[in-house]
Amino acid sequence: MKTDVRGLIVNTEDLNQRWIERAKRLKLNEFGIHPGGGHMADKLLDDAIAVHALKDTKKAIAELENSGIMVEYDAHVLSWLLPRKMHQMYPDWFRMDENGERKPDYNMCASNPDALDYVADRSEILARLMKTNSHRYAYWIDDVKGYKCNCSACRALSAADQALRIMNAMLRGIKRADPEAMLPYLAYHDTIIVPEKTQPLQGIYLEYAPINRDIHMAINDETSDKNRAESAYIRELIAFFGKKNSRVLEYWVDNSLFSNWTRPPKKMYFDSETMKKDVDFYHEVGFSQMTSFACFLGEDYIDLYGEPDMDAYGRILLGE
Repeated sequence: MKTDVRGLIVNTEDLNQRWIERAKRLKLNEFGIHPGGGHMADKLLDDAIAVHALKDTKKAIAELENSGIMVEYDAHVLSWLLPRKMHQMYPDWFRMDENGERKPDYNMCASNPDALDYVADRSEILARLMKTNSHRYAYWIDDVKGYKCNCSACRALSAADQALRIMNAMLRGIKRADPEAMLPYLAYHDTIIVPEKTQPLQGIYLEYAPINRDIHMAINDETSDKNRAESAYIRELIAFFGKKNSRVLEYWVDNSLFSNWTRPPKKMYFDSETMKKDVDFYHEVGFSQMTSFACFLGEDYIDLYGEPDMDAYGRILLGE
């Protein structure tokens, strides 16, 4: 079966002619730009904002869009939306740990209305700074697990509910910049479960990202403990968020993961047979949009190993 929306996500520095030609050759219709995550996410996002303003970047984005390939930014943005240094002035905006201390490390208090309003305002600014024509803003909370807020107002909320509250605030701001905006609920790490006490605003869609999976076994392979745990909630998530615009964010060709996010990159091992099984299962449960990280496949990779063989990736998504 042909996948309707077929994408790849690369690092900011890989928005170049080589990747544009790859995207065309693979017959993709979606191209994501990922500044990076981890504890440097805010700094990497600042760099991406600066690069986005360059004439060469705008030219590259225009070439992709003119070829029928919509462009989006896929980024962990919360530490940029709510700068950690603001903890000195507004400690109640930040998460409370298990010991009752407000921490400026990751994520935020999901129940503080002033903090959520500030995040909404900053989300509007970010959407204007990094606008493309896709209306999809793949902005995510911090790239961690186990860092939810434990204040009295948040304690009864799961990490999934807290994430969705933050996402709703972000979307409110983004829609002031783009009334057609869509924003994903990233089902990832401890948000892979279904929210129970929060409803998504219109425009929130499901983005299923099973980062803890075994990439060499099918996602629905019950003999894999990892994959059984990652896929346990997938049907419930689709039922909760709906099939419309829902997207799989996979790691089939993510050489940054295979290289443990450390350079120099290792040689990529692309398990196309597992991808075929995954794609069939994802179609069965209701996904028609799929993408994968494809990081650490830039110029340094080519210098070491030559051009990565990715033709099968495009064919599988085309149902060939």
